[in-house]
Amino acid sequence: QVQLVESGGGLVQAGGSLRLSCAASGSIFSINDMGWYRQAPGKQRELVAVITRGGSTNVADSVKGRFTISRDNAKNTAYLQMNSLKPEDTAVYYCNAQIRRSVVNYAFVDYWGRGTQVTVSS
Repeated sequence: QVQLVESGGGLVQAGGSLRLSCAASGSIFSINDMGWYRQAPGKQRELVAVITRGGSTNVADSVKGRFTISRDNAKNTAYLQMNSLKPEDTAVYYCNAQIRRSVVNYAFVDYWGRGTQVTVSS
């Protein structure tokens, strides 16, 4: 079994900061890309940021310069530092990871966390 558990969400005023964490646990041989997505009420889920195992990142234009994604490969954990938060950042934030579960199975499978709510008040 593999689990992704997000933490760090909450209620913050506009201009504030939050740091989200995503910890992967269970039967894990290797993790490829890790990413953060978000879904606001009535909207489709959208990519926020993704980071490769080697540390290359891709960040959505809507959060560029405000959000930073990072990871600790030794801890199988990804982070999303969110600064200068805006009310439009309000959403459920989901962690995604491409995980290879064993040395004999070469496939990387997408796993998702259950999400953490981020609410930014004006």
